[in-house]
Amino acid sequence: MGIAAHYIEVEAPAQACYDWWRPLTRLPEIFSDVESVEPVHGENGHTRWRVSGPAGVTVEWIAKITEDKAPHTIAWTTVENTDPDVVNSGVVRFHGKGSGLTGVEVGLRYSPPAGKVGEAVASLLADPQDKVERACAEFKRIVETR
Repeated sequence: MGIAAHYIEVEAPAQACYDWWRPLTRLPEIFSDVESVEPVHGENGHTRWRVSGPAGVTVEWIAKITEDKAPHTIAWTTVENTDPDVVNSGVVRFHGKGSGLTGVEVGLRYSPPAGKVGEAVASLLADPQDKVERACAEFKRIVETR
């Protein structure tokens, strides 16, 4: 199991940070490999993820929100009926520090899969720590300029 995590402080209230993250549909704005995250109709808290891989391969999975405590925590994980080669989860925590400052902690866990899907996902997960750090920096830029 691989893990990538990063902590950053942003000049925005915890509620504003939570509101930006909560639908998860904005994640393509900060994670360059994520093509889309869309709600699954009829499944409250479920989203369909499309992530681009090498040579035009697209990997898809469905995730469900497993923890939602506004404005402090959002967590998600792949659902059991998703391709068994795609197993991942994430959490983002918001720590209000007063004066409109919020600590944002992002953590991702993933199980490197095998086969062709595994090759695609492995390239997506190349240097996951760097990707999480870049995503946090981009989130900071977006939320502080709103």
